[in-house]
Amino acid sequence: MADIQIPKTYKAAVYDKPGTISTKIETLETPEPGPGQVLINLTHSGVCHSDFGIMTSKWLHLPFPTKPGQVGGHEGVGKIVKMGPGTENSGVKVGQRVGVKWVADVCSSCPPCLSGYDGQCFAGKVSGYYTPGTFQQYVLGPAHYVTPIPDGVDSIQAAPMLCAGVTTYAALRKSNAQSGQWVVMLGAGGGLGHIACQIAARGMAMRVIGVDAAPKRQLVLDSGAEHFIALPAPGGNGGVKELTGGLGAHAVLVLTAANAAYGSACDMLRFGGTVVCVGVPEGEPMPVRGCVPQYMIARALHVVGVAVGNRREAIECLELCQRGVVKVHCRTEPLENLTKVFEEMHSQQLQGRVVMDLS
Repeated sequence: MADIQIPKTYKAAVYDKPGTISTKIETLETPEPGPGQVLINLTHSGVCHSDFGIMTSKWLHLPFPTKPGQVGGHEGVGKIVKMGPGTENSGVKVGQRVGVKWVADVCSSCPPCLSGYDGQCFAGKVSGYYTPGTFQQYVLGPAHYVTPIPDGVDSIQAAPMLCAGVTTYAALRKSNAQSGQWVVMLGAGGGLGHIACQIAARGMAMRVIGVDAAPKRQLVLDSGAEHFIALPAPGGNGGVKELTGGLGAHAVLVLTAANAAYGSACDMLRFGGTVVCVGVPEGEPMPVRGCVPQYMIARALHVVGVAVGNRREAIECLELCQRGVVKVHCRTEPLENLTKVFEEMHSQQLQGRVVMDLS
């Protein structure tokens, strides 16, 4: 393979005024990969609502405020251009397409890692918060934890699957719902929601009810949902009980950061059902109506939290994309438009996903 020309500097978008919706294009020096690391020339990066929460410092559970100059992003796809020392037997090589996920690196030895929950590693490094993220043309990644991108999967399609895809895939696997059973997606027309609908309906043969704002109806139905409920949904369960023969859904996935979604989730469940918590509300948490001990005990309800999937689930959900089971509804924008994209996200105008072109 011919030598790859690596520039001395490159373009990146940083959070220049954390706490506000603001990014700035800066020129950074290209880093050298250290032991166990690879240098990746990124071509695309998805934009996630988690990036918005970090940029605006509204996630109060994080250990420290976002620092000015932080490069955000955690859905990056590109090619390895240089290998650091000790990566000879890592399983990846120069020229290979790989992805960088929400959790950029893990310890591989803490209880979550040893239990197959490496996405919740106690020492995990969050891309775009603890470490420089993927809103840039070059990034370092651990050779053992970058995700290989399968042949035949377009990089634009692959980027959102590294967070939205793997997270919803993991959430569905942990929901206890089986083929033929009812699953409600709260936030069904969003970046996570429309992918979750496809995985559930087309990949797992579940019966999907999508809940979101009225303009997202067609996207949700096109993504495989059997029924659509427009917000604001009528009554406590929004009509879910009627659609499910009076019993309720087997599982409800909360794929939005809205506290109101959590407030309605338990009322939509049947006896023994499961709420899967995925979206992280911003600011102070609010009490969740219905999810009180007496109600949960009487109806034997389950609550499961899912931050993101593990490395095996990342590979499996990319295979769904490779097989054509999932097609991400997205548009591309140049990196210079990142602030505009965040403004659209804040005003809830986005349907599906936005992927930044880093060229």
